Amino acid sequence: MPNFRSVLIPAPKSRFIRVRCNQCGNEQIIFDHATVEVRCLVCGNLLARPTGGRAEVLGTVVRVLD
Repeated sequence: MPNFRSVLIPAPKSRFIRVRCNQCGNEQIIFDHATVEVRCLVCGNLLARPTGGRAEVLGTVVRVLD
């Protein structure tokens, strides 16, 4: 019988990221595999565009959250 503690569980490749809007400076948390366009909650500027996999982030990535 195999030792189940030694079996590695793969980590997910998707993460949440904190992005700063280039126009107004607002920071918000988005999913890096977004399937819809993500807009800034303050000014409405486009922050992320879906590409079929990982989203194209148009703002500045401030931090990757674990």
